[in-house]
Amino acid sequence: MREVNENRPAPADQRATAEAIERGGIGLSVTDLLAGLTPDAGPPQGVTAAAPEPAVAPRDEPAPTPRDEPALVSAVAALAGRYVPAGHLAPDADFFDAGGTSVHAVELVAALEADLGLTIDLDEVFADARPASLVRRAIGADGVMAAVEQPAAQAPTEARTPAPVLPAPSPAAPAAPSDAVARPEDLAQILADLSLADRLPFVGSPEPAPPRRVLLTGATGFLGSHILLDLLRHSDAHVYCLVRAADEEAAVARLGEALKKYALPWSSEVRRRVTVLPGDIREPRLGLSGELWDRLAGQLDSVVSVAAAVDFLRGYPSLRASNVLGALTLAELAATGRPKPLHHISSVAVFNEVGIPSMGEDDPLAHIDRLVAGYDQSKWAAEVALRRARDHGLVVTALRPGGIGGHTRTGAYNAQDLSSGLLSAFARYRTVPAFRHLNAAPVDWVSRVAVAVICEPDAWGFDYHLTGVPNTLDDVVRDMAFGGMHVRVHDWEEWRADTLARLEAEPVPELGFLTRVLRSPTALKLCEATLTGPAARADRTDALVEALGLPPAARYDARAQLKTFERLAGDGLARLPHKDDQPYLWFSETTEGGVGPVGSAPDGPCSMALTLSVASMHQLVTERRVDVRGEVTCPAVHPAPLTVARGDVWVRPEEGIPHHHGLRHPLLRYRLALTDADGGRWWLEGHKYARARRDLWRQTRTLTVELGREGAPATLAGEVVVPAGTYVRDQIDGIRMDPRLTGREKRAAKLTWLAWFGLEMGRGLAGPFARAAADLLDLRRTPNLTENHR
Repeated sequence: MREVNENRPAPADQRATAEAIERGGIGLSVTDLLAGLTPDAGPPQGVTAAAPEPAVAPRDEPAPTPRDEPALVSAVAALAGRYVPAGHLAPDADFFDAGGTSVHAVELVAALEADLGLTIDLDEVFADARPASLVRRAIGADGVMAAVEQPAAQAPTEARTPAPVLPAPSPAAPAAPSDAVARPEDLAQILADLSLADRLPFVGSPEPAPPRRVLLTGATGFLGSHILLDLLRHSDAHVYCLVRAADEEAAVARLGEALKKYALPWSSEVRRRVTVLPGDIREPRLGLSGELWDRLAGQLDSVVSVAAAVDFLRGYPSLRASNVLGALTLAELAATGRPKPLHHISSVAVFNEVGIPSMGEDDPLAHIDRLVAGYDQSKWAAEVALRRARDHGLVVTALRPGGIGGHTRTGAYNAQDLSSGLLSAFARYRTVPAFRHLNAAPVDWVSRVAVAVICEPDAWGFDYHLTGVPNTLDDVVRDMAFGGMHVRVHDWEEWRADTLARLEAEPVPELGFLTRVLRSPTALKLCEATLTGPAARADRTDALVEALGLPPAARYDARAQLKTFERLAGDGLARLPHKDDQPYLWFSETTEGGVGPVGSAPDGPCSMALTLSVASMHQLVTERRVDVRGEVTCPAVHPAPLTVARGDVWVRPEEGIPHHHGLRHPLLRYRLALTDADGGRWWLEGHKYARARRDLWRQTRTLTVELGREGAPATLAGEVVVPAGTYVRDQIDGIRMDPRLTGREKRAAKLTWLAWFGLEMGRGLAGPFARAAADLLDLRRTPNLTENHR
């Protein structure tokens, strides 16, 4: 998986950020640290030195011996270089930062074992994907070379390049207990990164006014693109978008493609109010020239930090450049020149400690040593570092979304978001794991509230939860059933094993990342914390939303997810209900009457025995359509009953509006495809109409029908009626529900259907009377001659 603000892999020289920081320099400014050390600067006090990088061994040479650690590191780096766009990888550069993907990581693990005889667990690659780290950890794991000393013939220490600020963990160090998940070396690196905030300059208060010039990072990502459009819609600000690209032309093209991907406009008006800056949050000064950096520092009114690497498999060393050092660089920009507020998109992942008691906006964050996933650690470190920046006077706002769901109107979604992956699996396999709460909200609401905070000076400098109203397990099960997708609840391990087995038996390319998450012990800890965590509380956010008159938080329910489910199904991730599935509910309908040749008396008997079914409430909401099966008995067509091969009934078609200003308002429309016993094909078209008459009960039961051969006009016409004595018995008391539903769900399904159908029929029957009343009360008159001369 790649970063949300990245569609194109970064070139190899963009890895200087991570390399410079890891070579030491505690005590310098953030810019100096990001810029790296000068060639003649020795290693900082207390930092050991390492041997210079050896030449890369050719691939056709035998694997290095266990005692040749530098050559082994070079060989691993050369092998990893095959899977990154630049074609090479420095020994201390991160594999993922250089453009490697999760799929490439799987291939790399296999190649390391086949070509070099190194057995490295895939989770170890995700934890720290630098070749030098992989070799150190492989050595420490099996004890080979653990105590090897370098020969005296090595180059002198003075000529060696600085080693990473953190030494490799000692092989003798005790292993962390299974529930204390953070690696000691990651904790040490996090503490070192937090100290960088202490080197930020002190700053005064910003002007308390809505921003006119805003720097936005992450505009090509899912949330960032929506924030960009909401900034343009709800403020007068000009937005400077930092986009990773080689030049301005490529950056503009990439931003336009991202907006279109998420069903957002990329018009001339949008383009007029946006300045696209090619850059990289991982580079010193964002990869901008000194002149541009100084100009932005003096002109900007606000900095909005959305860009982040979102990958639940990668470790902290691989994510820190984007998620922590990038945030600190933006903090430095906000503190340079005129004071500017920094609005940072954090995450409720800062609470992802298993067993955390509460998740309020001002509650203590998780204990860092109990966060296992690199993503959780990086979001925690960034937020804590920016809290330190507040002590320097910087106004920092932390905005914490949970799961970010699809857009409620367009259905646009983030295919790599864990929430989207889980929803897709729920819908596809009709199973859900037992959980306490899902803290998720649709992207349009998250974006709108975030922009409201950015534009309201009184809201700056606080922490906000953009999590909406949490869903419980009962909520999700009920929503899925309402949509015709009855699901079974499994415990977490059972659900994980079942879902993995299904994904491996029938791979879904779009859900490949979910497969890797479910296989990863590290990512599973993140999932466990997410599924067992408490509901997020958002008291401050709710008060702000009410004060500003914004739409209040609402549960991300079946109706809000409707468009997203449709797009997920269209993209092959989810599966919506189908008429061949087990119906959600069904009932019988019988009719009796007569038909005859078109234009003649309907003197021939005709009856129908039908079963009307609903696959899902989604079907009713979107199509107002009911599925039909059964038989039609009409001797004038064939002595034997005709079978309904395919049938549909539309409820109040075309909103019940009569054709050509007629007096009959359509209530129901039947369309049946019929086959006779000899293989002949027929069609039947039927209509129930509402008229401004007193016989309302008969109107709801009477069906005007026409029949004809397939591809030919109607040859028979007439009328059939539902017998009064069968209506309540069959269509109310006789409603049957999916047997997999619980008793409570069955009652809810029946009541929901009757309420919906009754409302539609009531509206349909009232239409003709409203029209008649309007005609009677029409005050328009034909003016007389006297009126014409007034």
